Amino acid sequence: MKNVSNNKIITPSVLVELKDIKKVFVTDEVETRALSKINLVIVAGEYLAITGPSGCGKSTLLSLLGLLDTATSGLYQLAGHNASNINSDERARIRNKEIGFIFQSFNLISDLTVAENIELPLTYRTDLDKNQRQAMVHSSLEKVGLLHRANHYPSQLSGGQQQRVAVARAIAGKPAIILADEPTGNLDSKNAEVVMTLLDELNQEGATICMVTHDAASAARTQRIIEVFDGKVVSDQRTNKAPAIAV
Repeated sequence: MKNVSNNKIITPSVLVELKDIKKVFVTDEVETRALSKINLVIVAGEYLAITGPSGCGKSTLLSLLGLLDTATSGLYQLAGHNASNINSDERARIRNKEIGFIFQSFNLISDLTVAENIELPLTYRTDLDKNQRQAMVHSSLEKVGLLHRANHYPSQLSGGQQQRVAVARAIAGKPAIILADEPTGNLDSKNAEVVMTLLDELNQEGATICMVTHDAASAARTQRIIEVFDGKVVSDQRTNKAPAIAV
């Protein structure tokens, strides 16, 4: 498939490819098949939602995409890296550079300032010096409209502001993909709208976003909705927000 833009045909860049991914959890000699033969391709610039009932495997799938867990079998390629069968150090290195996370519970460190929370993941990047890290923190806080809160602590912020800091942390390192796990789950409707609008704008600027959500309205804002049920992809539909394509 090719994207059509301004009468030009552009071949999309494959960012994520999962082939026959299986995940089995074994506890007390009981096997639980969490994912079964997942095949998925995500191209750069896509905005997609993963939906499905509780316990269907969508959070497990997001954990595998985020290199927080490993598949029992199958192939995973991310941004040109073979992310299958790699050791924990290499997995951490790729995760830190290529993936930005937004969690439902914000996951900010209470005794670090806003700026320090955002900079912390960047300190593990050997390709960045202090000045570069601080410039990236400044830019990401400016993007989410919280530069004036850089020296505040999480407890001094509202829930909506804390999630915007989490978004700033996710985008600061310019990752290949942003993974959002129920990003509005702990927010009221007003703050949820602010965060979703921010994600919309990031995607419009070129960010690739994969979001797990129970919220049908949030899913409808994306370009593509993947439904998971009993560990399998049962539906993969493009929405009316998806760009025109040519085969």
